[in-house]
Amino acid sequence: MGTFLTEDELRKLKPAQTHAFRSPVPTQIISNGEFDPLPQTAQQKQVEELIKERADRYARRLGLDRRQFLATGCGMAAAFLAMNQVYGTLFRVSEAEAAEPEAAEAWAESVRNQFIFDVQTHFCHDDYQTEELLGLLVFAKDNWNPALTDADIGLDYYKFENFVRQIFMHSDTSVALLSSAPFDDPAWTFLANDPLKEAVDIINAVAGSRRMLGHFVITPRQGDWMAEVDRAIEELKPASWKAYTIGDPLTATTRYPWRLDDEELMYPFYEKIVKAGITNLCIHKGLMPADFEQSWKEVWKYNTPWDVGQAAKDWPQINFIIYHGCMRAYLESPDIELKRFEDTGRLLWASDLADIPGEWGVSNVYAEMGSTFANSCTANPRLAAALLGTWIRGLGLDHVVWGTDSVLYGSPQWQIEALRRLEIPEEMQKKHGFAPLGPVDGKVKKQIFGLNSAALYDLDWRVHYGPLDADKFAAIREQYRASGGFRDNATYGYVAVG
Repeated sequence: MGTFLTEDELRKLKPAQTHAFRSPVPTQIISNGEFDPLPQTAQQKQVEELIKERADRYARRLGLDRRQFLATGCGMAAAFLAMNQVYGTLFRVSEAEAAEPEAAEAWAESVRNQFIFDVQTHFCHDDYQTEELLGLLVFAKDNWNPALTDADIGLDYYKFENFVRQIFMHSDTSVALLSSAPFDDPAWTFLANDPLKEAVDIINAVAGSRRMLGHFVITPRQGDWMAEVDRAIEELKPASWKAYTIGDPLTATTRYPWRLDDEELMYPFYEKIVKAGITNLCIHKGLMPADFEQSWKEVWKYNTPWDVGQAAKDWPQINFIIYHGCMRAYLESPDIELKRFEDTGRLLWASDLADIPGEWGVSNVYAEMGSTFANSCTANPRLAAALLGTWIRGLGLDHVVWGTDSVLYGSPQWQIEALRRLEIPEEMQKKHGFAPLGPVDGKVKKQIFGLNSAALYDLDWRVHYGPLDADKFAAIREQYRASGGFRDNATYGYVAVG
């Protein structure tokens, strides 16, 4: 797995926009150009064929073509029915929802006012100029899509306009937290801290409400990073901090790894943020390739939870929110990790994170779900169920928070629907002591979707977010949908084809 795909690797792939099946939920792994995607599995292919079969059957009755049908609530239900057939009954869905628009609308109406706070979202700035990344579109123009011209070359799918469309028009997201990431080479930065704050302010000004919050990305060991922290506290006043103990998350030669429990490096920072009252620290952990011990030999441990317990114990005033829930496996067949869980009852690194409260006697460690849920909830929903059960059992129901890593995977709506409908199988509950997730309007899903993060960010969701259906974005969304602006089911990047 390279940091970005070579021309040789790219020649074997096809653009997802034109070659991935536009399903309401992904039916194969999509690469954003940073990794070589795995081919579609036999089970994923079976799910895709079952979705097509239902879509063709019910679309004809409704006077729609397949793509139109799959953009509706009925289409979404058809996708979850197909997954139940292949993976076992893990999702709450009825055949009536796929066949009858009234049943699908009744489901949509029942969840319309659900509070959903997505704490991990991204987009690239408009002037992103890193040649290597833009070269992916040049390659597409020269090899795949003759309709593209030089004027089309740009990362439009990851830009602000599409971000707003996918997060706030094509999904039921109520509030989003905008994030970025550090790189050893600043030219790779998707969105710097100051423009990130500007984007948050613009969205909130247009919406007429607090639809967006923003991170400030810290870069320990790089330059005068503490002076930047001082400036952030004084001028930018971020909602929380984002940190990458691995340093640069895209290269094994990263030059700036560090530990959360480094007393000399980090404890002065903790003193500052506690004094400033900005005490949510969000830390990227996990997401390593299967050969991490060789390919990331010098630095992989920095992406494990080895430094979380001591830091959390020493700083109970700070919330340590571990992004991706510290799940090691990423963009690979989930079958191996699921077998590990079924054999041992443990998930590599994610179980270690869940053990921390019991081992260290702390209550300030949280798991965020971004990417790990996205890469398991449709590829193998049993693994997604195991993840949620492990986090909730170890960290506590009120210590698991919703995030999607969108728009890296297009609209987050398919992830929202997956959690709304997902249930941990009874035999898994009994064997591992997991509590059920329960109905869409039950305590578990309400807390994970939004109430846990609302508490972390001191948001009075009843007062400030109850009336979101009356703000400008809500009005725009209703106009958009009334004029035929259905979910487009688009995915962005590259897929492996047979």
